[in-house]
Amino acid sequence: MNAPVFENRFAGKVLVVTGAAQGIGRAVALRAVQEGGQVVFVDRADFIGEVVAEAASPNAAAFNTDLETHDGAEAAMRFAAERFGGIDILVNNVGGAIRMRPFAEFKPQQIDAEIRRSLMPTLYCCHAVIPHLFARGGGVIVNVSSNATRGIHRVPYSAAKGGVNAITQSLAMELAGRNIRVVATAPGGTEAPARRVPRNAEGDTAEERGWMSEVVDQVKQSSFMKRYGTIGEQAAPILFLASDEASYITGSVLPVAGGDLG
Repeated sequence: MNAPVFENRFAGKVLVVTGAAQGIGRAVALRAVQEGGQVVFVDRADFIGEVVAEAASPNAAAFNTDLETHDGAEAAMRFAAERFGGIDILVNNVGGAIRMRPFAEFKPQQIDAEIRRSLMPTLYCCHAVIPHLFARGGGVIVNVSSNATRGIHRVPYSAAKGGVNAITQSLAMELAGRNIRVVATAPGGTEAPARRVPRNAEGDTAEERGWMSEVVDQVKQSSFMKRYGTIGEQAAPILFLASDEASYITGSVLPVAGGDLG
């Protein structure tokens, strides 16, 4: 399902979209350009430039960096401000479970890796963008969380996304007086094209594929609609929350999971 494009909804706005090389982030960034925004597509994948080329617009720019480091987050925000004159909106989309397995089966270093992947980029980017939003006199941060704060075989990922929810709520309270809104969506299972960068670079064992199958079953059964959502169904709420249409919404985490509140 594809939502309509709202012409010029982001005219005069500069957006930074992280994790923009594939999946939800790619859809958000491309549509934001269609809707008049100046958009920096940020990703550590080396093909991020190919995605920007799809936008076919001088209002789209690519920046390659690792957002699991604070230096990477600062560099991305600095690039956006220098390229387009400031930053109005940040969409934090980096994250994703690396492994699906019962918690007892996780090794300590695997737990750490899940937290680095799905919590630290959002925390670092929120911190790095604040001076730019202050300079602009306000702005919006949209965090992409997950309804998998309740779910099987992803406890470290669930913990990371619970942290994203906490960042959203606490930072919204802290920054409201500076004309900055902080909001989030909590996507459920989402149908997406095959990833060009695999979530688990080491590959999954047969046992892990079995655990993944159990996760898919649980996610579908927990949804009132008994199905995964589409990329378009996830991108549309993110763009709504980023827009001026959502001007009286802050501190909220919007479940986008077919009725499963997570």
